[in-house]
Amino acid sequence: MTAYDLKTYQIVGPSWMDTERYDVMVKVPAGTTKDQVNIMWQNLLSERFGVKIHHEPKEFQVEDLEIGKGGSKLKGTTLDPDAPLPAGPPQRDKNGELSSPGVVVTIMPGASGPNAHATAKAQPLSRLAAMLTTQINRPVLDKTGLTGLYDFKIDYSIDLSAFPLPPGGTAPPTGASDPGPDLSAAVEQQLGLKLVSSKANLDVIVIDQAERVPTEN
Repeated sequence: MTAYDLKTYQIVGPSWMDTERYDVMVKVPAGTTKDQVNIMWQNLLSERFGVKIHHEPKEFQVEDLEIGKGGSKLKGTTLDPDAPLPAGPPQRDKNGELSSPGVVVTIMPGASGPNAHATAKAQPLSRLAAMLTTQINRPVLDKTGLTGLYDFKIDYSIDLSAFPLPPGGTAPPTGASDPGPDLSAAVEQQLGLKLVSSKANLDVIVIDQAERVPTEN
């Protein structure tokens, strides 16, 4: 995913990729760009794991993130976009609010299942689309045309039915007296955006060959 800047659903390979674990220690020269690091990862996969790939398009059921009928409710960030990023995780002020760029999602138990509170500072809409993709387990494509950096908060109930049950698992409870808004409703009510079901051809990497045991140092 990191090497080719793709999401999980855009990679097709052997099933053992989901279960095998490796410790990888590398040295990256100072001043190396993100694109250069990605190439380094690609070379590592090729040289150490014998990875060979090809690209092909695949049709996906997706959600388009668009501006709602009443217009966007997003506000431009109050942070200086040119300020250097602090080291470590996003920082908080004395009230617990984010004071540096980043996204924090807090999950809380509820009567009908978990509820989420997400806070973002100085984030592009592509970051929101990525967060929504994780939550609904389906690709979300940013079609808003908004190119700025935004601060936003969103509260919603997590739909556990969007995710497959583990072996022996039971369905989440339903029928709570006051469940929070689902994610789609929260996006429209709180952010002035909307999710529209659609289909799209996305680039997929197919792993034709990969060795489970890497070459030695």
